[in-house]
Amino acid sequence: MNKPTKKQEANPNISALELHEQICAIRYENLEKRLESGSARFIRMEAMILGLYAVIVGAYLFEKVL
Repeated sequence: MNKPTKKQEANPNISALELHEQICAIRYENLEKRLESGSARFIRMEAMILGLYAVIVGAYLFEKVL
């Protein structure tokens, strides 16, 4: 049989399934935070790429004017 964890020792009324649900809830919260930070990074990278397109088109048009 598995050795009880510290949380189970502190509260013997918590079943293994309840403990698993608590751990998974914490993991999903952390996953959501990582996805949100990745989304913010993606938006910033997208803006940089669009800015680069503007520079390329501007340089092309500037070259045509001269």
